[in-house]
Amino acid sequence: MKETLIHRIKGATLKDPVLIEGLPGVGHVGKLVADHIVEELKAELIIEIYSPHFPPQVMVKDDGTIRQVRNEIYAYHGKENEPDLLILIGDYQSATNEGHYELTSIFLDIAEEFHVRRIYALGGYGTGQFVEKPMVMGAANRLELVEEMKQQGVVFQENEPGGGIIGVSGLLLGLGRLREMDAVCLMGVTSGYLVDPKAAQEVLRILSGILGINVDMQALEERAKEMEKIIGKLQEMERAQGSCEAGGDEDLRYIG
Repeated sequence: MKETLIHRIKGATLKDPVLIEGLPGVGHVGKLVADHIVEELKAELIIEIYSPHFPPQVMVKDDGTIRQVRNEIYAYHGKENEPDLLILIGDYQSATNEGHYELTSIFLDIAEEFHVRRIYALGGYGTGQFVEKPMVMGAANRLELVEEMKQQGVVFQENEPGGGIIGVSGLLLGLGRLREMDAVCLMGVTSGYLVDPKAAQEVLRILSGILGINVDMQALEERAKEMEKIIGKLQEMERAQGSCEAGGDEDLRYIG
C-alpha cells in the first residue's frame, strides 16, 4: 500500500452533522468515549480508512482471523432534537508526522462533504499524577467557542496544555480553522499512566450535555469502578514505598 485508501461501505444522508473524533491517545480517553457512543447509539459504519502511515500490523479477531488496522467513520441519525453525528474512531493514529497532516486533511474533506457544522475532538490531558476529582479541560479555534464551552463546565487554563495538543485532535482544530470550521477539543484530566474510563465518563457527561444526546453510561461506570480499585492498590503501594524511603538514610533521599 503506497497511499491512503478510503473504502466507502455505504452512503448516508445527514443534516449538518457534528463530527466527533475519538482516536487512541493519552489514557485512551477519547477512544473510550467515541467507541462507547458508537456502541450505545448503534451508529452505522459508513467509511473505512486504510493508510501506510498506520503501524505495519493486523488485528487478530476472536475467531482467529485477522483484519488490517484502520480508522472508521460511523453515522448516526439523531432522534427528535438530537443532532446527526459522524463519529471517527480507529485502532491507531498515524505513526508519521506527514501522515497526521494527510489523514487529518482527509477527515476534514469528509467532514466538508457531509456539511459538518462543528467538530469535537476528544482526548486526555496527562498530569503524571493520579486524579482524585474528574475534570475536562478545553481548547478551541475561536474565542466565542471558548466562552460557550465555559458555560458547559469545560475548564480553560492559561498556557495549558503547556506542550500543545499533538496528533489528530490538535490538527483538527488548527487545519479546521484554516477551512473556517468550528472545532473544540475536550480533554479528560488523567494521570496518563493507565486507560482511564473515569476521565472518559466525565468527558462523555460534558459532551452529552453539549449535544443534547442521551447515552447510557453504565458500561463506562462499571469500568471506572474497576479502575478505581486498581488505582487504589497502586496508591497504597506508592505510599508504602514512600514510607520505606523516608525511613532510610536521610541524605540518600535527595540523590537522583
